[in-house]
Amino acid sequence: MQWTDVQDIAIELYEAYPDVDPATVRFTDLRDWVLALPGFEGDPERCGEKILEAIQQLWIDEAA
Repeated sequence: MQWTDVQDIAIELYEAYPDVDPATVRFTDLRDWVLALPGFEGDPERCGEKILEAIQQLWIDEAA
């Protein structure tokens, strides 16, 4: 996975952290959790706030 795979990342986060309210996750933690996902190969330097916002919103939608 890369940073552009926001839907896949959101699903993986939902499965990895089922008891977490994604609306309460700080972007610094979100970035770290994405980097730790199995199969994630994105460059840590290529991540920005807009990508994290998109991931977080999709994770919120997935958890709803």
